[in-house]
Formats: sequence, structure tokens, C-alpha cells
Amino acid sequence: MIRTVLGDVDELGVTNFHDHLFLASRVLPGQELDDVEAAFLELRRFHDAGGQAVVQWTPMGMHRRLDALPDLSRRSDVTIVAATGLHQAQHYEPAWLAKTLPRLEELFVQDITERRAGLIKVAGGFHGLDPHAVHTMTAAARAHHTTGVPVAVHLELGTAALDVLDLLCGKLDVPPHRVVLGHLNRFPDPWVQDRVASAGAFLAFDGPSRAHHATDWTMPGTLTRLADAGFASQLLLGGDTTTAAARGVPGMSYLVSHLRPRLDPGLAAQIFVANPTRAFG
Repeated sequence: MIRTVLGDVDELGVTNFHDHLFLASRVLPGQELDDVEAAFLELRRFHDAGGQAVVQWTPMGMHRRLDALPDLSRRSDVTIVAATGLHQAQHYEPAWLAKTLPRLEELFVQDITERRAGLIKVAGGFHGLDPHAVHTMTAAARAHHTTGVPVAVHLELGTAALDVLDLLCGKLDVPPHRVVLGHLNRFPDPWVQDRVASAGAFLAFDGPSRAHHATDWTMPGTLTRLADAGFASQLLLGGDTTTAAARGVPGMSYLVSHLRPRLDPGLAAQIFVANPTRAFG
């Protein structure tokens, strides 16, 4: 069972595993996404390129527009998986955060059971976990144990993956195969990647975008190396393009039209179709 904004399904099809249709943060001025029709056009371009599902990682408090997602999914014929969860503290007004933090587990479960969120998105820090990250991940782990949905982690510049697994899996008993570690391409260290994969977590790579372009060119080779090492069933790929086609950055369609052909067809089918269903199922 995979929880989507239109209902529970048992498969997703060709999936963009990490992107944002709507987004706003006080530390990202000028990068707000709040245009429903622009989101619709982006989804249609993705659909016309062969895409079938998009996972929006925008968590609570960052203008994720859960109200708009069901209609967008119907109109575009693209399955959408929405997120609950919480980002780093810097993204929120302190007063809002102070009211929200004590209720995180309750709010996460409510989003999943009543508002059809399908993953819990949380965030680590740069080469470590601060008290905010520990608190948020603890609430996410408890909500996972209640609902079963996966925990997806923003790794700051791709770092602290092993710290995250030590907390979520070692101390909070989340099964490794229910943890998705995002942005690993931003810190392309094979030593870390191999240990994360050996632990059993899903490895999520994302791009292209201007935030990731320095390592985008290494991604196909990294995916092939990990697959050859026996970890093909744990690899995921998303655009994280932030609905950016109108801003001079490749949009969601680029993922399937340009990056997918660079992979072996069998590996591409595994990463784009089989693995997303396994990560959520």
C-alpha cells in the first residue's frame, strides 16, 4: 500500500522520487513556489515525457499546499505522494516553531491518517545532528511506528548519513529499509555510500538543479557502481528541480528525458519503477 493524495495504490510507475511543486521558506527569499497552473504545466511536461508519479518532499510549515495536490493529480494524470514532517529550524518563524515542536508526533500522524501524506520528511545538519534534528527525528520515528510510512531525510549538503542511521535505526528502531537518505550526490563519498547501503537504507540521489550541478555529472557512474556492488534495489532518483523550468533550470521532465537514457535500461527500470514501489510499499 502506497498512500497518495487520491488514495492508496499498490504501484507508482515511473517516479520522480524527490521534487517540490510548492515551497516557501524565510531563508529562501525569491524562490517561492505558489503558482498552481505552473505546477500543473510542470506535471504535464513530466507526464508527456513518460513520468507517472512525483513525490513532493515539502514538509509542514513550508507552504506545501496539500489542498491543491488532489486536483493537480487528477488534471495532470500524475500520481502525487505528499509529505508531512519538519525541516531545519532556520526555515520557520520561532513563534510558530515553539507551538509546533511539542506536538510533532501528533501532527505527523494526523497528516498521514487524515490528510493523506505518504512520507515523513525530516532534516539533518551539516556533518552532524543538532538538538532540533534529534527532536524532529524522534517524533518522525514514533509516527513511523504508528503508521508504517517511510522516513525521508534531507542530508545537509549530503553529510551526516551515518549519524542519521545511528539515531533512526540504532536508537529509535526504525527498520533501515524504511529510511530514505536524500541528497547523497552532494557529498559523493563512496566510503559513506557503501556503508549506508550495507545498512539497508534507501539511497536517494537528486538533480539536476543549480544547487547540485557540481556533482550531477558523477551521478550515473555512482548509480552504476552501487548497482554493481549489489545495491541496485536500494537506489532512488529524483529531480529536486523545484518546478524550475520557467526559471531557466531543467524541469521535472529532464529526469526521464535526459538522465534515464544514460543508465542501463534494466537499472533504469529498477530505479524509476520497482524501487519507489518498494520504498513505500
